[in-house]
Amino acid sequence: MIQSTVTARSQTTIPTGVRKALGIEPGDKVGYVIKGATAVMSRLDKGESDGDDPELAAFVALLARDIETRPERLKIIPRTLVARIRRLTIGVQLDPDEAIEGKVDL
Repeated sequence: MIQSTVTARSQTTIPTGVRKALGIEPGDKVGYVIKGATAVMSRLDKGESDGDDPELAAFVALLARDIETRPERLKIIPRTLVARIRRLTIGVQLDPDEAIEGKVDL
């Protein structure tokens, strides 16, 4: 395992071996995915979202905490529901990058 030390200001230097393996250069952005007590770091491609949406980040953090503290609440989606969803969406085209027009309530 490659290690680095966290400073009093909660900063660390990415070790040379990690930078080379991920192709990280000065000025690049990195992203982190938290899984329990593990953080997975990856280099973000140019133009890739770096997670600057505070509302989305807060919601994802809420979900992660809930899953970690109450894993028994996770339920498998019943096959009958999956089948119904598939039937209802036959022929529906979806473009996840398409702009949403008008007001959206979440």
